[in-house]
Amino acid sequence: MFLGTHTPRLDDKGRLALPARFRPELEGGLVICRGLDRCLFAFPTAEFERFTAALRSAPVTDRRVRDYSRMLFAGASNEVPDAQGRITIPPPLRSYAGLGGNCAVIGANTRIEIWNGPAWEQYQTQAEQAFADIAEEVLPGIL
Repeated sequence: MFLGTHTPRLDDKGRLALPARFRPELEGGLVICRGLDRCLFAFPTAEFERFTAALRSAPVTDRRVRDYSRMLFAGASNEVPDAQGRITIPPPLRSYAGLGGNCAVIGANTRIEIWNGPAWEQYQTQAEQAFADIAEEVLPGIL
């Protein structure tokens, strides 16, 4: 399980140092892809395979399935962290998420999300009230 918020910098070569606590789960490789809300998702390879298994069983005759699959897989990149725990984020994915300089790497349960630092701050500010407002809908009877 990935937890917490970390604020590494993206270097001039497009490399990002993964948080030390995330490295053991990602040392065997990960898949980076477009996420939602203009962030990137990064999954351990096995988790990406589990996540995409549902797409394989979805009907290819459904345009939404085709569109989502194309966008997901066309922009995805297999990465293996180097000895310093850094990954290279390909230019198209950096552009999609607006990455440069300050980033936010957040734990999101089975994946990590990589955000433009200021965009993450803005998202948090906007989502804070919604977090409380939708708790009962998202977690009925649990909280």
